[in-house]
Amino acid sequence: MTRRVAVFVYGVLSYAVGFGVLLYLIGFIGKFLVPTSIDGPLQGSLVGAVAVNLGLILAFAVQHSVMARPAFKRWLVRRIPAEAERSTYVLASGLTLIALFALWRPMGGIVWDVQQPAARVALFALFAAGWVTVFGSSFLINHFDLFGLRQVWLCLRGKPYTPLEFKTPGPYSLVRHPLYVGWITAAWATPTMGAAHLAFAVAMTAYILVAIRWEERDLVDALGQDYADYQQRVPMLAPRLRRAKKSQVEGAAA
Repeated sequence: MTRRVAVFVYGVLSYAVGFGVLLYLIGFIGKFLVPTSIDGPLQGSLVGAVAVNLGLILAFAVQHSVMARPAFKRWLVRRIPAEAERSTYVLASGLTLIALFALWRPMGGIVWDVQQPAARVALFALFAAGWVTVFGSSFLINHFDLFGLRQVWLCLRGKPYTPLEFKTPGPYSLVRHPLYVGWITAAWATPTMGAAHLAFAVAMTAYILVAIRWEERDLVDALGQDYADYQQRVPMLAPRLRRAKKSQVEGAAA
């Protein structure tokens, strides 16, 4: 029982770190309510700032991708309780982002600055929509499993973990990765884009586009033909608007 309680407490604390870091990230990118910001005046060398920032993004990318691979998971669960594997991933992701917040170096410069009030409101709304998509998508596929809480809760109750059923609710019927669509939208939607923000948006978008390929290979291995059929049926990031429009027209005609 002591082991199960310890695993559960570890999972709850890891979730608190991971979720808190995500909330901080909203303010960090949006430049409000938090003490540090993605943009600001350049201090020191521009070359040094670029090198540090890209290194921080690379560290996040390596941690996020390596720990998500099945081979690493098999290695990890030989050293920690299997129920804590996802929580460890969430905790490591949170700590990596905390390091990014602490060490990030603003680069000065303004790439664009939209002053028209309606356009600024629209861009802030798009920024908010990106984050709503991120969190909404996570709840549609089981937010608590994604963040490791379901695993440690089942452990606390002495029940074995059961993998989630593969399903494609809501936006998952339009694109395979609505969560990543939300991430990319939130990274780019801003009325004032500084040089450091642009570097972050470009690097994170590039990372997502590469990481999706690895993730989908793992999903095909895990889910087999079901996911292969899903790949054929539903686009990766951009919905097939023409097909949707055609279906609507055919439905109206019928």
